[in-house]
Amino acid sequence: MYNGGMGTQTHAEYQQNAFQTASPGELTLMLYNGCLKFIRLSANAMEKKDYEAKNINITKAQKIIRELMVTLRIENETTQHMMQLYDFSLDALVRANINNDANALEEAASIITEFRDTWKEVIKIDRKQRHASGVNR
Repeated sequence: MYNGGMGTQTHAEYQQNAFQTASPGELTLMLYNGCLKFIRLSANAMEKKDYEAKNINITKAQKIIRELMVTLRIENETTQHMMQLYDFSLDALVRANINNDANALEEAASIITEFRDTWKEVIKIDRKQRHASGVNR
């Protein structure tokens, strides 16, 4: 059934609104989720031997990781370690793309999943603390 593109337009408007109203922490979470989505799409394309789709989706995941690297302020040992893990993930995606290496994709996905899950917990704790203190953002 043709819907005149309304569903796509509505989804795009929803995404645009979600971006504009998200906190910096939520934006970071969106980047992690987007990166994982593109890694998953890459793995599916790799399985189907659709190398163009694999390349497109790995490239999108790489761009997200580069954005995370550019915005990371290296202030201490923890952030230095985060940068090393981002760098390793980026390298794994390059290896996955060049060699059609599903294991390298999984390595990158595993690291980004850990970042995403940790970030979710940070957001939850921050919300609890803000609600407990009665501070609204």
